[in-house]
Amino acid sequence: MVAFSDGVIAIAITLLVLEIRPPHDTRHLLQGLASLWPSYLAYVLTFMLIGQVWANHHIMFDHIRTADRVVLFLNTVLLMDVAFLPFAASVLAESFRDGHGQRIAVVLHGAAFELLAILFNVIWGYARRDRRLLTAAIGAAGVAAITGRFRLALVWLAAGTLLGALLPVLGVAVIAAFILYYWLPIAGEITEVRRRRHRGRRP
Repeated sequence: MVAFSDGVIAIAITLLVLEIRPPHDTRHLLQGLASLWPSYLAYVLTFMLIGQVWANHHIMFDHIRTADRVVLFLNTVLLMDVAFLPFAASVLAESFRDGHGQRIAVVLHGAAFELLAILFNVIWGYARRDRRLLTAAIGAAGVAAITGRFRLALVWLAAGTLLGALLPVLGVAVIAAFILYYWLPIAGEITEVRRRRHRGRRP
């Protein structure tokens, strides 16, 4: 399941570059390349966000021992949303390029990632219920750390989406700040890894 998910994520993240179309007028190539800044913005923003989806997907499923049909279904819905992201990025770039519809474009882009955050929380909440699907390696601190990080994503992305409906540039800035913060390691998980390594050194 994780290998299949990696494949879908890899395809989605690769399709993003197809939005960046070379300028037709090569006589003014530098100006033409500069005018593509909305495509660069949508590409970088969405690429890094999908990268976080991939990283957090691995973090989550590293601690899920087995996947039942509910987890498989929810993960399929999550991947369906991932496959939609290149379209959302294309709409975002086109709106900033034309100067119209930026609010709707930012809301669409943010809502797609907000849905991903919801699905991450639902899958993790279902898996950690009674710990029946989790591995024995992760303790309470690790579970709490991952849970807290996933819940914060709900609020952060929702805030960026709502602010984007009022002021598109501000919404994009809030989501960009989300990228910077969420590449930081999860403290509770690091603690769990160190604890397991320490136990492994004992005779």
